[in-house]
Amino acid sequence: MNKPIIALDFASKQQVEEFLAQFSEPLFVKVGMELYFQEGPELVRFIKSQGHDIFLDLKLHDIPNTVESAMRGLAKLKVDLVNVHAAGGLEMMQAAKRGLAGSETKLIAVTQLTSTSEEDMHEDQLVYVSLEESVLHYAKRAMQAGLDGVVCSVLEAEAIGEACGQDFLRVTPGIRPASVSADDQKRVATPAQARIKGSTHIVVGRAITKAENPAESYAQIQAEWSGKS
Repeated sequence: MNKPIIALDFASKQQVEEFLAQFSEPLFVKVGMELYFQEGPELVRFIKSQGHDIFLDLKLHDIPNTVESAMRGLAKLKVDLVNVHAAGGLEMMQAAKRGLAGSETKLIAVTQLTSTSEEDMHEDQLVYVSLEESVLHYAKRAMQAGLDGVVCSVLEAEAIGEACGQDFLRVTPGIRPASVSADDQKRVATPAQARIKGSTHIVVGRAITKAENPAESYAQIQAEWSGKS
């Protein structure tokens, strides 16, 4: 069972250092746009030097040549996981994969954000299929492009596993223990639900980072995720 991925939703390296100092074991962490745009690649190098795995969540979405060049640069950081938006299309995803050639970094594609409801998708994107159909379509295109998996909600993880194979990664944000608020996420699930529904990785942010005792909260979520609680 893969470790829960902790979303480092902080604004500075100092906050990251203070947070990581509370743990005595290697973690799998997510560095997103807020943190990366504040601190840049040096922060990624620092986290790697501490022995942690990294999901660099930048959601690249641009013309194929630009994304390929960007991925070529990101490959030098030797992160474990990086992503693009599947909405960028097959050619863009293939270009992103080429940019990572020779790297061990796994590449996944965002399908629909877990903050997006079906109504939002219809009104904002003018996509009139069901949300699950849209997510499955993007997952199949990502697989066709040679990617390693997708970001999706727990609600679609099982169907994606059936359509794309169980080795295809299903990285699921929007994970909350039952006692924690959903905040701005609309398609949420508990760690246990994620395990049962076929997620291969879960991403947990505020339930750990804003907890009174982050290390204790992490241990509880890890136990639930692994089926030991």
